[in-house]
Amino acid sequence: MLEMLERGILMSVQTMNHPPFLTGDAFRKRTQTRCRGRANSSTALQLSSDESGNYAEPCTSLLSQPNTIGVIGGVSLLSTLIFLEKLACWGSRNGKECPPFVVSSDPALSKMLSLRGPLPSARTRFDRIKLNQDLVIENLRCKRNFLQQSGARGLAMPCHLSHAWHSEISEDSSLPFLHVGDCVAMELKNAKLKPIHAAGIVRIGLLTTDSNFVASYYQERLQSQGFEVVLLDKATEEHVLVPAMEALYRKDIEGARNLLRIAIHVLLVRAVNLVLLASDDLLGVLPHNDPLLRKCIDPMDALARSTIHWAETMVKILACLWMH
Repeated sequence: MLEMLERGILMSVQTMNHPPFLTGDAFRKRTQTRCRGRANSSTALQLSSDESGNYAEPCTSLLSQPNTIGVIGGVSLLSTLIFLEKLACWGSRNGKECPPFVVSSDPALSKMLSLRGPLPSARTRFDRIKLNQDLVIENLRCKRNFLQQSGARGLAMPCHLSHAWHSEISEDSSLPFLHVGDCVAMELKNAKLKPIHAAGIVRIGLLTTDSNFVASYYQERLQSQGFEVVLLDKATEEHVLVPAMEALYRKDIEGARNLLRIAIHVLLVRAVNLVLLASDDLLGVLPHNDPLLRKCIDPMDALARSTIHWAETMVKILACLWMH
C-alpha cells in the first residue's frame, strides 16, 4: 500500500520549526487511477517534518478558501494518507475539484503511546495510553491550533483512538469539528435499516483493538440515533481478536484472516446488521473480494463523505450570500 501511495503522490520535503503538514487542492494523479471522478486542479502538496516537538505559529495562512478542510493526523501516518485518498475520491467525483485541505501529521504521537516496536498486551497498551493521555491531548490541540492558523475552516480527525479525546481537543475552538461517530450514525440512519431480530431495534456490531477508549463513544453516538451497539464478549475478544492481531504482527496473514472472520461471524450470529471495523489494524486484513466485507463498514469512509459534504455546503452558503 505504501508503494502505491508513494507512486501516486508527488512530495517536496522541507524541514520547518512547526508540526509536519500536508497541503493540497487534490491528489489528482492518484485520484485518476483509483476514482471515477477527475480533478481539474494540479497537485499542490507539501510535507515537512520536525522531530523536536516544537510548534511555531505560521506567519500567514496557507489557505484562505472558506471550505478549506483541516485534517488532524492520528497515530498512523498511513491511515492519514489513506484518509486523504478518500477525500480526493469523494471530493473529485463527477468531475468536481476536491476542496482545499491542510494536514498536520506528527510522529510524536506514536512515540508518546509507545506503539512502535513489539505488540504490547491489551493491559500494557491500556496503561501506556492512560499514562500519556495528557500529552496526547496537548499534542492534538497544538495540531488543531496550527490548522486553524493555517486557514482551515472545518476539522476532521481520521484516527479512532484520538476520537476518545474529541471533546477535549475541540474545547475553545470555534471551528466545526466532525466526529466519526456522528458521521457513521447519520449514514446508518439515512440507510433506513430494518431490524434482524424480534426486539425491533437495529443492532450494529463493533470490532476495535482499543475497546476501552473507542467503544464508549461509538456506543454513545449510535445509541443516540436509536441503534444498539454490540461488542464481542470478553472471552471471544481474548481468544479470537487478540490472537488475530498477534498473528498479523507475526505476518501470519492467513491466521489473522481466519480469526477475524470468526470474530465477524460471532457478531453476525448476534443479529447485527453491519459490523464497524473501528481499527486501522483490522482494515486490509481480509481480501477485497471476501464476502464478509459486504457486512463491514470502514467508519472513516463516512467521515470522509461528511467532510466533503461540509465543504460543498460551505461553498453553496457563500454563493447564496453573494447572490443577496
